[in-house]
Amino acid sequence: MNSFSGTAPSRDCRFSKVVVTRYRIFLENRRLAAGTINGRLAAVRRLAYEAADAGLLSPELAAGVRRVKGAKKLGVRLGNWLTVEEARRFWQAPDPATLKGKRDRPILAVLLGCGLRRRELADLEFTHLQQREEHWAIVDLVGKGGHIRTVPVPDWAKATIDLWIAAAEISAGRLF
Repeated sequence: MNSFSGTAPSRDCRFSKVVVTRYRIFLENRRLAAGTINGRLAAVRRLAYEAADAGLLSPELAAGVRRVKGAKKLGVRLGNWLTVEEARRFWQAPDPATLKGKRDRPILAVLLGCGLRRRELADLEFTHLQQREEHWAIVDLVGKGGHIRTVPVPDWAKATIDLWIAAAEISAGRLF
């Protein structure tokens, strides 16, 4: 909202569809990602909705603000994607003869096989790892934005985790 209020040409500028459209153009000119622009526009739309409910903005103006189109998400993000073979070599790169290697292999296995984010991996505890319907899963994982999810764990990743648990002689608390 600070970003939006900072783009208004003057303090007495009216809140309208034109002003919000100019704000979207301002954000696009800053070369922000479509998701960032759309998130900021969602906050402005919500402000219009709440202002209309409170009687501070006419319903017609609020409807106009809500009709401002978001930024288009074109294509997919480019990146360096690993092939299955590259991922396998990467996962097996740490030396399994050392304690550090026995720790790093399951870390990579969980990142690659389960798709966890770094923060989710760092917060991973023994209680999250549970067997459900004959399959292992990471249960009640609190992720980005506070979303709670359950993630399946491939057998090869679970086997690597078991080797780490045995080598480190741990049975509670954080997994890594």
